[in-house]
Amino acid sequence: MLLRSCADGDRTALKQLLEAEGGRMLGVARRMLKRDDLAQDAVQEALVLIWRRAHQYDSGRGSAKGWIYTILRNRCLTLLRSEDRDISTSPERMDALQDAEVVDEAFDRLAGRSDLRRCLEGLDLQTRRAILSSYILGHSHGEIAGRMEAPLGSVKSWVRRGLMKLRECLS
Repeated sequence: MLLRSCADGDRTALKQLLEAEGGRMLGVARRMLKRDDLAQDAVQEALVLIWRRAHQYDSGRGSAKGWIYTILRNRCLTLLRSEDRDISTSPERMDALQDAEVVDEAFDRLAGRSDLRRCLEGLDLQTRRAILSSYILGHSHGEIAGRMEAPLGSVKSWVRRGLMKLRECLS
């Protein structure tokens, strides 16, 4: 396992991890950050954190890939929240980005027989969209509530209960 090798200080394992997942990581970061330069920064920072924290990975708590992408997602969210960064999007681009369409398209791309897809299908549509908006688009509960035109408390409940159902379904 590459993470174990990274934890042992094997630099070639980090290079192999970059070769195996780097392209997908960059794609995820680009979707979240909407800027190539920031996406590259996020991937680089995530890889540094993965190298430094590889010893913290616990296979009993989830997959290695999930752990890696959680680190990347958190780096992207940190960059988005950073006060000294200005991420501008043209009005045309904003019109083109319909959150529900992006989230539904991402759901549709999941393998037809995957456990995650099966479990997500078990959730009602608004709960599934709220969870996917958070994880795919990096939206906060407040942003999701505004975009879905729903009360903040409802969105928080949907996400919390939906994640509990997903955990139960996937275990």
